[in-house]
Amino acid sequence: MNGGSLPDPFAGHSEWTPEPPRPVVPTPATMGGQLRGRRVIVGLPGHGWRGDLRADEKVVQGSRTYVPVMSEGEWYRAEAEQTEVFAPLVPVERVWVEEYGMAGAIASSPDVMSRLVSLDEPPRREPVASLDAGSFTGRRVVQLLEDGGERRDLRAVTELHTNQDGDICARVAHELDWYRWGWSGRAPRTLEVPVHLLWIE
Repeated sequence: MNGGSLPDPFAGHSEWTPEPPRPVVPTPATMGGQLRGRRVIVGLPGHGWRGDLRADEKVVQGSRTYVPVMSEGEWYRAEAEQTEVFAPLVPVERVWVEEYGMAGAIASSPDVMSRLVSLDEPPRREPVASLDAGSFTGRRVVQLLEDGGERRDLRAVTELHTNQDGDICARVAHELDWYRWGWSGRAPRTLEVPVHLLWIE
């Protein structure tokens, strides 16, 4: 940078304003459906929540139903290398599945009162535009496609920066490659995505 103003990330895109991606809406695992490979959140109402987990299919032991749950990195490694991993059994009533809600306008929430949530269930998570996201590297991201679709299961591998053409962008990698980087040391292939097409999930 040589002291000039930052480039406009929406320059050349005045005819197309992308809709934000769909929010993450936690749904009780007790509501049924296939769970293998699904992103889940576990926890206790009034106590707290843990995410970045994946589930396997429910199992029944005695009169109780459980969900095998493992860290996302372990799940990716097990799938990629076809190995068995330890998956603690979590009572099904303590598991919520990450579903996607309806896309729409996102209201800004400048005051703390409008951001308060109930502790009865994990909170709905609205996407955040990349320009408003603060730190970026390692976070789950959504790439908006120009046909209106979404590409998920991505991780940011850089912060926002300007590329050789002066465009604001970030580099992203598929989550499998992101996690493989951790267990093998092999750097992932990355894709450069313009800032106006990138949201934090």
